[in-house]
Amino acid sequence: MQYKGMNILITGGAGDIGFSVARRFSSAGAHIILTDLKEDKLQERQQEIIDAGGSADIYIADVTDSSSIHSMVKAIELKGMKIDFLFNNAGYQGDFKKTFEYPEDDFRMVMEINLIGAFNVLKIVSAHMVRTGGGAIVNTASMAGVDGPPNMIAYGASKFAVIGMTESAAKDLAPYNIRVNSIAPAFMGPGYMWDRQVEMQAKADSQYFDKDPEVVAQQMIDSVPMRRYGDLSEIPGTVSFLMGKDASYITGVNIPISGGI
Repeated sequence: MQYKGMNILITGGAGDIGFSVARRFSSAGAHIILTDLKEDKLQERQQEIIDAGGSADIYIADVTDSSSIHSMVKAIELKGMKIDFLFNNAGYQGDFKKTFEYPEDDFRMVMEINLIGAFNVLKIVSAHMVRTGGGAIVNTASMAGVDGPPNMIAYGASKFAVIGMTESAAKDLAPYNIRVNSIAPAFMGPGYMWDRQVEMQAKADSQYFDKDPEVVAQQMIDSVPMRRYGDLSEIPGTVSFLMGKDASYITGVNIPISGGI
């Protein structure tokens, strides 16, 4: 088993993307450490992993509160565990409005979670990895951080920043045997995030999308070379590759995950 005896910390572990990666690593022998703010959902996810023959710990932690992350990492260390891998994945999609209409409070919230939160986790966990001999980190960015989607100025800006943060951190941490990369999912579906994005873009009243959500869904799919949205099952393999020995030479890279973009 590729990751037997190793531990992976996954933020946003109660969500679909985080849990899809958790299942993949559990099946490869890793011990899973899930963190989120949704305690009931975390407990469900933990039980699913255990029922499938894996092992998992859960922690309630707020990525926007550095003291919360410090406490979690200290608790992990007190259990005698090393964090070998970090999937820095917690995020918030935010509102869908034109730039001149975008609410300042929501912009701040997106930045607090997607950028400041990702930085808090990256800083604190990488310090742990420096002390314990290295590791591998994958940050969740987005194709929104590559091509600047309409009506998503906060989310797009936050994910552009995550890609930049990945590139800088990769240089800073390489001397300590820590690799840092990012993934950039595009239109992923089916599910809540796909449905919400389609509905919100339809309501945004812009020249780029129709007002009918069904038409918007087709417009989005038609903008992708392979004419389909990505599936959640396509994310864990990329994360596993970036964490594994086959990618031991890769750091500071952002990998798109989509239907051909």
